[in-house]
Amino acid sequence: MQVLTRPDRPAGDEPVDDTPGADGTPATRLRVVLGAALGPLVTGYAVVATLLALVTLTAERTEFSAGGVLLSAGPGWLAAYQVQLGIGGHPLGVLPLLPTIAVLLLVARTASGAAARLGYAGPRQAVPLIAAITGAHVLFGLVIGLFSLGEPVRVNPALAAVVPGVFAAVAATGGVLRRCGLPVTLSERLDPLAIRGLRAGLLGLSALVLIGALVLTAATAFSAHTVSSLFEPSIGSSFGLLLLSVLYLPNGVVAAMSFATGPGFTVGELNVHLVGYRGGSVPAVPLLGGIPEHAAAWWPVLLVLPLAVGLLVGWMVRNADDDPAARIRIVVVAGAVVGFGCVVLGTFAGGRLGDGPFDPVSVPVGVASIVAFCWIVIPAGFVAFFAGAHAPPRAPAGPAVEDEESVLPDAAEDPEAADDEPADTDDSEASGDAEDDPEDGEDPGEFETPEAADDSEESEDADPADDADPAADAEAASAAEDSDIPEAAEPADEFDAEADAELGLELPEDVPPGDPEPPAEQSRTVTESTEDSGDEKHPGADR
Repeated sequence: MQVLTRPDRPAGDEPVDDTPGADGTPATRLRVVLGAALGPLVTGYAVVATLLALVTLTAERTEFSAGGVLLSAGPGWLAAYQVQLGIGGHPLGVLPLLPTIAVLLLVARTASGAAARLGYAGPRQAVPLIAAITGAHVLFGLVIGLFSLGEPVRVNPALAAVVPGVFAAVAATGGVLRRCGLPVTLSERLDPLAIRGLRAGLLGLSALVLIGALVLTAATAFSAHTVSSLFEPSIGSSFGLLLLSVLYLPNGVVAAMSFATGPGFTVGELNVHLVGYRGGSVPAVPLLGGIPEHAAAWWPVLLVLPLAVGLLVGWMVRNADDDPAARIRIVVVAGAVVGFGCVVLGTFAGGRLGDGPFDPVSVPVGVASIVAFCWIVIPAGFVAFFAGAHAPPRAPAGPAVEDEESVLPDAAEDPEAADDEPADTDDSEASGDAEDDPEDGEDPGEFETPEAADDSEESEDADPADDADPAADAEAASAAEDSDIPEAAEPADEFDAEADAELGLELPEDVPPGDPEPPAEQSRTVTESTEDSGDEKHPGADR
């Protein structure tokens, strides 16, 4: 039976790549790349021109001009990419963040869709695509900057070329990575704890931004009467103020977030923070209608909100690792991400606002980043350390110390092993007199015999020799009284070879001739040592 297959399917087991655009012609690929490069430019410019046309049509005492709208849309497009403008010789650096977020998302989505159509499987394949998008933004911004020379709204051509190119490169890279993933070499080198800290930091930064939005909403709701009074009676003017407030809404959220965390914000002479207030004039914009006219004693209660964010981050990473030190590393990385995010948001949320009483509008990014880092690290580190699991202590690397009884065998069972171990400290004084003179240079082990433990009992009951010396007996008795040991049997005053052989004592033949101790003294020493050390030690071991 013949198997039905696709006519264009090659023979063999290799499957056909059905990815859209993977087998496209060079012309198709070029069309996709050009569309991704020019699409965000055309779309962004068209949106800016449409908004300017609506404002011009609805405003009173203004004349609509299509050419004027198209020319004005160029600087408006650059303002969406945070390029500082100059209006009548006065700087305008406080630019709206909402258009910036919109164009970044547009570029990222366009790059991701183009990578999917071209069938890219890795980020390296998308390098030409990213370069095309970046180059298109650089050229378009440079052209707008050159055309603005001599116009009422001026732009620095260098900034007009570089800043949009940087934003476009970052957004396009993010879109490609979202589609293709990180390179294998980069993903293998990244620390899993750092990745976990990055995610926790993004969560903490999002929570702080949400707190800013809640504070701004509450302040606007409590000042609803003041906000409504800032709108003009005419529809055109009210629409323009409403559009301005919506475009600058993320800027207000960042300022409210800085206020809730502690550092606050400034608008010209106005300085508002939780523990202080300095009054000043503000622009008549409905977005700023929620700024209070004086300080309140309950403002420090708002510090509970960033504290809750820190506790939330710590609770999220409490089970990330069994080692508390690893969890602290995650918390530190999360705090660094939050601090860096506050620097970026605070930098783009403020700027110059002419040369009048409202200049500048700023957020203290340095203080805000440090404070945000502390709000994350301190409470999150406390929760992550104590709420998480604790690994049991590791055993020491060296060998375990054995019991003393297992290390020291019983001397009665193994007399040879007992001879190698040092004598017990309790018998050190009694057996100290029985040790050989170090000048003899002889090893005590040479006097060991297997029958020493059994012969020691016979030596205690053996009778002394008949020809004992009275002087030696008196000397031995006095030595026994001084050492507080029981009286020993009277030793023989002469060296009896047969008695020593019976005791198991064999002296080497190469005894140095100049030995100061006579044989009789050696015999007495052996006898006394036998009685002091007990039945389990033989004289050879003590020597």
